Amino acid sequence: MRSTTLADGSPVTEDHRELKENGQQKGYVVLSEDERAKGFVRPVRRSYLHLKCGGVTTMGQALAETYAADPFFYAGTFCATCRSHFPVGDDGQFVWDGTDIKVGT
Repeated sequence: MRSTTLADGSPVTEDHRELKENGQQKGYVVLSEDERAKGFVRPVRRSYLHLKCGGVTTMGQALAETYAADPFFYAGTFCATCRSHFPVGDDGQFVWDGTDIKVGT
């Protein structure tokens, strides 16, 4: 089993999925720094486009590196414009900014 932390490097807590006022989770699970250091199977991309609203969201480096190391790690992601979470993957609502590549594929 691969090790995980929250994006800030702290341990994963039971309440990390609680939502803040802005719609984001209290904390986001990422692959640990050691796991991400093993390399990436996709380019590290930090911004994605929500196909439903046209908004672009930029994520932190640890989240971007987790997607690059394991594109299937997440089932959904946050839209900063809609202030909510939506699915990723083949049937998801996001593409990497500047591409037609679906986030989570």
